[in-house]
Amino acid sequence: MSPSGPPRSARSHSRPRKPSPEQTARAWARKLDAKRPGLLSFVLDRLAETNGRPVWRPRLDPTSELVLTILSQNSADTNAEVAFAALRDAYPSAPVSSNATAAPNALPGWGGRGLPDLPPPNWSAVEAAPLAELIEVIRPGGLGPQKAPRIQAALRALQANGGSYSLEFLASTPPLEARDWLAAIPGIGKKTASVVLLFSFGVPLMPVDRHVHRVSQRIGLIPPKTDPDGAHDLYLAMLQPDRMYEAHVSLITHGRRTCHAQRPDCEHCPLAPRCRYFDRKAE
Repeated sequence: MSPSGPPRSARSHSRPRKPSPEQTARAWARKLDAKRPGLLSFVLDRLAETNGRPVWRPRLDPTSELVLTILSQNSADTNAEVAFAALRDAYPSAPVSSNATAAPNALPGWGGRGLPDLPPPNWSAVEAAPLAELIEVIRPGGLGPQKAPRIQAALRALQANGGSYSLEFLASTPPLEARDWLAAIPGIGKKTASVVLLFSFGVPLMPVDRHVHRVSQRIGLIPPKTDPDGAHDLYLAMLQPDRMYEAHVSLITHGRRTCHAQRPDCEHCPLAPRCRYFDRKAE
């Protein structure tokens, strides 16, 4: 007795395919542009009028950028700086020159005080350090038991890739391929990978941290239920490559200064006229 209905192969072809993240992102970008024309440009231009328009410049060497970003995960940026300074002190790579800049150098898009322009830690010593020792060194940054293994895993991955701790090879790697390479390291996600690539090399990727995510949802730049991982892909479709850095720094700064998680200062917000948090019907 033959089974009822069409053959299995015919049934499988009738199922609609789930759109890829790229397709979903492009569809959202078209919808946003149709329903709320010029919203993203409005946001960036208004924030530029308020805080200035950020211009990309490298902050730290790429490996230091990676480790500092790991240290900042779920911690205040000032605490991450203290932990990074402790790494420099515990595992020095070279004697500090008397000509080295001792004053902290404020980093764009960063919430800490800045770091002195000093040599990076000795990465070989950091990788080889007993785990308990490394946890104790970075303890001032918070979550040492989670972050110490991530730092050592990242350094091992770099060493295995080319025999050194350099990330320079990623500068010439296609952006999403470079992001995926970093994100394959345990404890490193899209946000951390995107931060390192954007700030080290100017790679056009849009890091979405908690501040960027909160501001984006409140304004309506991303759908209400979008998680931070999904928001990374949406921004790749929404933004021109040369505005990724500006968007990240401007939105994160706005989240820290005005659009706070608790009691946002909507009264003094330059984005209020088109913000769905301030006005649910804003266009």
